[in-house]
Amino acid sequence: MAKKIKKIQDYDPAYALLRHYVDFILNLSYRNVRYVGREKIPQDGAIIYAPNHTNALMDALVILAMDTKAKVFVARADIFRHKTLAKIFTFLKIMPIMRMRDGFDEVKKNQKTIEKAVDVLRDKIPFCIFPEGTHQAKYSSLPLSKGIFRIAFQAQELMPDMPLYIVPVGMRYGSFFRFRSTVRVQIGEPINIGEFIAEHSDLTVAEQMNSIKDILTERMTSSILYIPNDEDYEATYEICAAAVKQQVKSFEYTPDGKRAHPLDAHFAANRATVSQIMRLKEENPEKAAKLLALGREASAIRHKERISLASVSIKYPILSRILKTLFFIVALPYFIPISILTLPIKLLCNFIFTKLKDYAFRNSIRFLVNLVLWPVLMIIYSIIAYIFLPWQWALPLTLSLLPAPVVAHEMWRLFRLAKSDIKLLLNKELRSKYRNIREILFNK
Repeated sequence: MAKKIKKIQDYDPAYALLRHYVDFILNLSYRNVRYVGREKIPQDGAIIYAPNHTNALMDALVILAMDTKAKVFVARADIFRHKTLAKIFTFLKIMPIMRMRDGFDEVKKNQKTIEKAVDVLRDKIPFCIFPEGTHQAKYSSLPLSKGIFRIAFQAQELMPDMPLYIVPVGMRYGSFFRFRSTVRVQIGEPINIGEFIAEHSDLTVAEQMNSIKDILTERMTSSILYIPNDEDYEATYEICAAAVKQQVKSFEYTPDGKRAHPLDAHFAANRATVSQIMRLKEENPEKAAKLLALGREASAIRHKERISLASVSIKYPILSRILKTLFFIVALPYFIPISILTLPIKLLCNFIFTKLKDYAFRNSIRFLVNLVLWPVLMIIYSIIAYIFLPWQWALPLTLSLLPAPVVAHEMWRLFRLAKSDIKLLLNKELRSKYRNIREILFNK
């Protein structure tokens, strides 16, 4: 009897076990992970997730952790050239896909990937492809490639009796580069491929793809904090930060009177500011130019003085600041030793960072180093503790070290933000810029 060929979407107990650990470490890597609109995900057919791509590996991990279902991803083909890496990626349920930059002859090889993708969808395993084709660490978007539509159209042709949906997903990170930031994930309105093709049967396939591309672009854009990637991008984002404390007051409650989740209110406030700036550009270009000039000047000063944007945009009540300061002081006896014990993680990350050209991979590196190195260090520290201490002392000591990487990072974050807050408080020029921005934006 011939041996059954294992498919990438087949259940793998080793993968399932690792998946629980990976999801756990992902949730530790962010202070807050919020999913909005999961009820929109269709349950009656096959799904192709179409997320924006801003944060390298972390994007895929955030999508993976959206629910307990296994998912199959695609990644650029050049990372599969090494046989060992190719095996690892296949184990992780990642398939290679060629891009136009690889050359037309290479793109022709995508037919094999498309056939595998169709097979995955036929088994009702969610398939995920980043339609922008590459990542950029900006609150914006890139033109969509046609690969996702080729897969969807061919899959629907081969599965005429099964509904197939492209589900847009928008991810909004509090910071692309800071570990233990936040991430908000919004599920957009799904596109039923079969219904779309039937409703547009008068169009050619190429015309259908162009039309559905426009629809997906619009639905992805509406799911993210979208700032046009032009010469005003940095100024616009700086203005969002300057205005969010006032703007968020309008979004503190949902239409049914419930208090909104802070990430939702913050997201809506920033979108409102961007809309306000775009409207001002059309209605009063002179006023918009003055506002954007202030945004550019504020951004330049803040970067020069190394002031965190969190000091500008996050509203910390006085009591909260006092309590955090007291916590920092009280926790110092714990913070100092765990900072030393987690130093190998910090040093390894910093060493790898010196080799990176793309800052967007920083959080991915931090995640992987913590994922692999901290368990190894815990085993070493536990062995040392049990060798030199009675088990009654070794056990609580070992348990107290389990959250060390997270606590150490949080303590450093509080310290860094305290320094940044003081710098902002002492910088009258920068605070004046922000005050002028708010006066123009809110007509004060």
